[in-house]
Amino acid sequence: METNHLSTARLAHFPIAFFAMVMGLSGLAIVWQKAQLLYHLTLRINVLILGLAVLVFSVLSVAYLVKLIHHRAMVLQEWQHPIKLSFFPTISISLLLLAVGFLELQPNIARVLWLVGATLHLGFTLAVVTMWMHQTHYQIPHLLPVWFIPAVGNVIVPLAGVPLGYLELSWFFFSIGLVFWSVLMTLAFYRLVFHPSIAPRLMPSLFILIAPPAVGFLAYVRLNHGELDNFARILFFAGLFITLLLLTQAKRFIILPFTLSAWAYSFPLAAMTTATLLMFEKTHIQGYSWLGVGLLILLTGIVSALLFKTLQAAWQGRICVPE
Repeated sequence: METNHLSTARLAHFPIAFFAMVMGLSGLAIVWQKAQLLYHLTLRINVLILGLAVLVFSVLSVAYLVKLIHHRAMVLQEWQHPIKLSFFPTISISLLLLAVGFLELQPNIARVLWLVGATLHLGFTLAVVTMWMHQTHYQIPHLLPVWFIPAVGNVIVPLAGVPLGYLELSWFFFSIGLVFWSVLMTLAFYRLVFHPSIAPRLMPSLFILIAPPAVGFLAYVRLNHGELDNFARILFFAGLFITLLLLTQAKRFIILPFTLSAWAYSFPLAAMTTATLLMFEKTHIQGYSWLGVGLLILLTGIVSALLFKTLQAAWQGRICVPE
């Protein structure tokens, strides 16, 4: 009874940001699927990683549901927090990414995941943007790259939406994401340049800046019937520049102590890796192949390290504790 109470009490501090793990694992599975098809590899690494992503998503969903039942006030507190609020859509984005992972394996499962994920994400987007419009306590320092998650996450919808036949809906979501990306990018750089630096434990969130152009590129190419035009190139090279900008600052990130926010490295890099492999597929320029393979190796190493660090932190009781 006492152990049960202790476990439930720890769940009160179960962070919504945990779902970024699923995004990272799903992104890695999608990258490996792309690499296996592109280089005609007989490996099935994507299936193993996707299975792990499904398992993690299931465990996290049950845990957060228990938190919602037993600690509703804590969930409400997260919902009203100017930073934690933006992590709620990681649930719907996880479903959308799992749908992409299942496209080639089980299209019927992919369709269900996509329909639930897209509906849920639209609801989250409307709710979060409404909160932004009518809040009374937000300040410029609260604006972090995690704010990109709710609105710009819409560009993920076409990745599975187009192959499943939902073309108009995919354009609808893509348009929302693209417009909010331009708005939030302006605000984010204003905050970074003219206000105090981001706290060290949230520094990894800077990698989220890679995701909108990288995923936008992947989504746009699908919406554009697989054609690589000039606008697609603008999106790709914008993502590539931000990736290079952050990788040249690697020393700043390596010295940071591990926190759950470190999972912010994973999905954006996965998106950029997939985008680079797609550029190789479309242009047959060998340099893209080398870059894509290099990013794949880097991404696989980072996700492996993050998994180890997360399990280690959980074992040492450094997760699900009061901040």
